[in-house]
Amino acid sequence: MKAKAAKGKGKHSNSSKRGAKIAARHGAEGMEIVNPHAGGIDCGAEEHYVAVPPQSVEPGEPVVRCFSAFTEGLDALVEWLKACGVTTVAIESTGVYWIALCQKLEAAGIEVFLVNARHVRHVPGRKTDVKDCQWLQRLHSFGLLSASFRPEDIICRLRSLQRHRLNLVSTAGAEIQHMQKALQQMNLHLHHVVSDITGVSGLRIIDAILAGQRDANQLAKLRDHRVYKSTLAQMEAALVGDYRPEHLFVLGQSLQAYRFYQARTQECDAEIERVLQQLAERFESCSALGAQLPQPEVLNEAPSRNPQPAKRKVKRKPQANEPKIDLADYLRRICGVDLTQVIGLNVLSVLLIVSEIGVDMSKWRSAKAFCSWLGLCPRNKISGRKVLDTRTCKVINRVATTLRLAAQSVGRTNTALGIFYRRKTGHLGPAKATTATARKLACLVYHLLKYKEQYREPDPAAYQLKVHKTILAKIQKQAAALGYKLLPTALVPA
Repeated sequence: MKAKAAKGKGKHSNSSKRGAKIAARHGAEGMEIVNPHAGGIDCGAEEHYVAVPPQSVEPGEPVVRCFSAFTEGLDALVEWLKACGVTTVAIESTGVYWIALCQKLEAAGIEVFLVNARHVRHVPGRKTDVKDCQWLQRLHSFGLLSASFRPEDIICRLRSLQRHRLNLVSTAGAEIQHMQKALQQMNLHLHHVVSDITGVSGLRIIDAILAGQRDANQLAKLRDHRVYKSTLAQMEAALVGDYRPEHLFVLGQSLQAYRFYQARTQECDAEIERVLQQLAERFESCSALGAQLPQPEVLNEAPSRNPQPAKRKVKRKPQANEPKIDLADYLRRICGVDLTQVIGLNVLSVLLIVSEIGVDMSKWRSAKAFCSWLGLCPRNKISGRKVLDTRTCKVINRVATTLRLAAQSVGRTNTALGIFYRRKTGHLGPAKATTATARKLACLVYHLLKYKEQYREPDPAAYQLKVHKTILAKIQKQAAALGYKLLPTALVPA
C-alpha cells in the first residue's frame, strides 16, 4: 500500500517528508517548554480531537481522546482537561465550530489560544485529526503560537447582534428590489417619480394598488406634499400600467416580507440598545475607578496653529436604515470620546467599530500593529535583499471596509484628510489613496480610544503649507544634485 501511495509523486517524495519530520522532531528536543500544561484541540462539525501533555496522564493511557460536539461531549471534554491539569489550549479557528467549545473552556477558567489555521500547518506528511491536535499541543507547549484577537464576551454579544442587523437590512433591501422589479414588469414607473418607494408616498401608493385602486389620478393624489422630484402630471403618467395578477401577487408578498424584516430590525435595535446600556454603565463605572491615562505626544499630523474647540455635529433625523435610538449618546459614554467628530465617521460606522473591536486598545502594542491587523499597511516580502512585493495583505475585516468607505467620503471634503486623499490619488491612484487614507483614520481611532482625547480637526491651510514646504525641499534637493540652485521669484501683484 505504501508503494502505491508513493507511485507517481517523484523519486524523493517520501524521503523529503521523512526528513522534514525528523528535522522537526530533532529541533524540538532542544527547545524549552514554555507551557507545560498546554493542550491542543482539532475542532470539527461532529467531533473534537484533544491532545494533552504525556506527563499529565497515567502510563498506558492515551494522550489523545475524541469527544462529541454535542453539549454532553463538550462538558466531558472540559472535565477531562481539568483532570489532566491543562490550563491553556490551542484551537484552530475553523468556521464556527469552535465558538461553543471556546465559551465552555473560558467559563471553566481555561485559557484559549485561538490560532490561524494558516500559521499552524503541519510538516509535510500524512494529515489526520489526531496528528493535527498533537501538532497544536506541541507548538503551544513551546510557545510558538500567537493568539488571534477575540473581544470580551459582552462585545461578542454586541457584535453578533450588529452582524444580524446588517443581514436583516440586506435582506430587506433585496425585497425592495423585488418590489421594483414587479412594478417595472407592470410598467409602473413609481421608482422613477419618487426618491424611495418605501417612503411615505411610495408605501401609500403601493398599498392602494394592492387594495384594488387603478385610477392613476387617485393614486397620484396619495403622494406627500413634500415630494418635489416630479410633478403631479408626471406621477399620473408613471402610474398607468398593465396590472397583471401574477406581478401583483409578487408585489404583495415582497411588501409583506419587507415589513416583516423591518419589524425584526426594530426588535434587534431594541436588543442592541439593551446591550449598549449595559456597556455604557460598565465603562462609566470603570472610568470612575480607573487612573488617569497618559496623553499622546502628537495626535494629529498637522495640528492647527490656533486650535479651536471641537465642533459638535448637527443632530439630524435618523435615515431609513439607521436605528431610532440615540446611538451617539451611548457610543460617547462607551468610548469615552466622541468618534463621530472624526470626519467620515457617523454613528453607524462607530457602532460597527465598537461592536467588532471594542474599546480596549491594549490588545495591540501600537497603532502600526493595529493597522497591520486591519490589513491597511504594506507588507515587504524581501528575498536576497530584493523587495518582491509591497501590496497590502488580503484581509477580510469589517472595520477595514468601513474605514475604506469613510476614506472615500473624506476625499470629497475640504479638510486636511481630504487634501491628503486627493494628493495621493494624483500619484498612486484611487485604490491606494483609499487605503492610505483609511490607515490614517485607523490611527486616529486607535489614539482616540486609547488616550481618550477629544479630536481636533487639523487646519487645512496649515497642512497645505506643510505639503508645500515638503515639495519645495524635494525640488531644491534634486536641483542641488544636478548642480543648480533655485531662487524665489518676486511676486507681481495682480
